[in-house]
Amino acid sequence: MTQNSRSSGLVLGAATVATGLIAGAFYVFACAVMPALARSDDRVYVEVMRDINEVIQNPVFFLGFLGAPLLTAVAAWQARGRGYRRWVWAALAASALAFLVTVVLNVPLNDALARDGDPGALREEFEDPWVAWNVVRAVLLTVTLGLLVKATGSRAAGLASRRSTSRRPPDRGPAGTPA
Repeated sequence: MTQNSRSSGLVLGAATVATGLIAGAFYVFACAVMPALARSDDRVYVEVMRDINEVIQNPVFFLGFLGAPLLTAVAAWQARGRGYRRWVWAALAASALAFLVTVVLNVPLNDALARDGDPGALREEFEDPWVAWNVVRAVLLTVTLGLLVKATGSRAAGLASRRSTSRRPPDRGPAGTPA
């Protein structure tokens, strides 16, 4: 196994883990955080979402949030010419789309929620679109994760096949002479 092959495996693995972490975060919001907050009154809802939007802007979250698509892009570049490349490139497309949804749709909604105003009116403008777009990005990142797992499996199968082919003894002809 070459150094380049090891490096590409590490990058693909890191992209897969980072994507899984971010997909999981958005999944938890879709399945638990937002349904729980939906039970709150308007003032509590807006206050808690403002707190979440402020607290989530930290180096640990940004490392995964920005690292997942960047690592996937590097993995896609490293996969050029390899059999598993289509899985990584598809993962990159889904990851980029999820990033775009976040930046173009969810973040502006977060910014609007941070403004002063009546909690009921702020919530009315925020809740339904934010929840819907969060589900979209959770689905996109779950698809991304599945594609990266498929790429990892295809990469491993390709490496195993090359290893077994390189260790196979040459075919022998009659009386043990090489064919």
